[in-house]
Amino acid sequence: MNILVIGSGFGGLTAAIRLQAQGHQVTILEKRDKPGGRAYVYQQDGFTFDGGPTIITAPWLIHDLFELCGKRTEDYVKIIPIDPFYNIRFEDGSIFHYNADRENILRQIREFNPADEEGYLRFAKAGEQIFTKGFELIDQPFTRFSDMVKIIPDLVKLQSQKSVAGFVNQYIKDERLRQVFSFHPLLIGGNPFQSTSIYALIHTLEQRFGVWYAVGGTGALVQAMVKLFQDIGGTIQLEREVSEIVINELTDRAEGVRTVDGEFFAAQSVVSNADVAFTYLHLIDERFRPKNNNKKIERMHYSMSLFVIYFGTDKKYEQVAHHEILMGPRYKGLLDDIFKKKVLAKDFSLYLHRPTATDPSLAPEGCDSWYVLSPVPHLGADVDWTTAARPYRDAIINYLEERYLPDLSKHIITEHSINPLHFRDTLNSHLGSAFSVEPILTQSAWFRPHNVSEDIANLYFAGAGTHPGAGLPGVMSSGKIVADMIGTEGSAKAEQELSIVGK
Repeated sequence: MNILVIGSGFGGLTAAIRLQAQGHQVTILEKRDKPGGRAYVYQQDGFTFDGGPTIITAPWLIHDLFELCGKRTEDYVKIIPIDPFYNIRFEDGSIFHYNADRENILRQIREFNPADEEGYLRFAKAGEQIFTKGFELIDQPFTRFSDMVKIIPDLVKLQSQKSVAGFVNQYIKDERLRQVFSFHPLLIGGNPFQSTSIYALIHTLEQRFGVWYAVGGTGALVQAMVKLFQDIGGTIQLEREVSEIVINELTDRAEGVRTVDGEFFAAQSVVSNADVAFTYLHLIDERFRPKNNNKKIERMHYSMSLFVIYFGTDKKYEQVAHHEILMGPRYKGLLDDIFKKKVLAKDFSLYLHRPTATDPSLAPEGCDSWYVLSPVPHLGADVDWTTAARPYRDAIINYLEERYLPDLSKHIITEHSINPLHFRDTLNSHLGSAFSVEPILTQSAWFRPHNVSEDIANLYFAGAGTHPGAGLPGVMSSGKIVADMIGTEGSAKAEQELSIVGK
């Protein structure tokens, strides 16, 4: 079967590799000049900056891909564990060094609030139960409502109607510790006070399997997957932006895609790794999608966006870890501003990324490579980023300088930044959302955009906006789901043809 994949993010690459390994002929069409989607790599003045995802969990999903193709991960990319996973810093000066060492976790909990030790142990046990049930579902499609009905008893038992914060807060009383164990949904575009408690499984995932780093940066993992795909016969074309998924008027099936330069690529199946909302709203005429019409797509809730500053310093800040979570003065109030009120707050909580703590090759000798990320409202907010970007950048740099990185302004020797306009205009994300459809209970599993279109039988979706959701494990699992669905469909057709021949 000839299959086209739109976009080369981790979901698209995973689907493409698995489909090529099944024996299909797969072509990836990528809009930008490099593969990776949100995992784009910027190189500037001798510094290397990973554009997007930098936290690798569930490493077996990567190893499975290479094993499927008869290859070894280590022959393509080196993946190493990180410790600590994160330093979580609070404005009172306290720091939680978060890793998988249970005794280390308990010792720090006692230092923060001795009364929360027993509560944490109960939380961790409950998280194990969520993980056991939740991870069974991560690579299973939810294309029928009956699929959802089957798991409702488990969802009720696991308190999935509660938010992650609500789930954590019933076990832990110290406000700082509540933040330590509930912030994870922010890594996949969710509000801890709105995202279903199923996402508490991220804590267990990290405790069991660690947090990892691809030497050379996340872009090295992208390159490894692209090389694997090409080594098994796949084709990738860069700077090939798709303008239309061409639908057959008689069959309502996709015949292929047309690019912005007018070239037509025929396909028997199409996999979109582009933003789900963008795909429906801009690549397919509404008359072909009565179930996924404009009204339905536009009324969904979308994740926050991001403001990210990539910068290099001519000084090394050795006191800073690879991953730092910098909690601001407000937690729930700030999240309300971002997700509900959709206003640009004057304060912020930040993710500070210093990969040169682990891998000095990403910067010139004696220098550090960084990015700092601030969650902000998507473009549904009344914010003019053409004028707001510079003051917001200055406020973040000043904050870092005053609290964590002395004399930072004097030592920045290269930088650039992105904001919600980049997510909309360059990454084709609806409303400039950084993580597509928001991960809330009413937009999870069957309620999330399906991995195969209900309107177009041979159009599939892999990536953050479809099931199971954002984050490296989520998008790679979506690619596996799509490959399995297409493989199953192909097997069914082959059996049908054989039975006809037999008659």
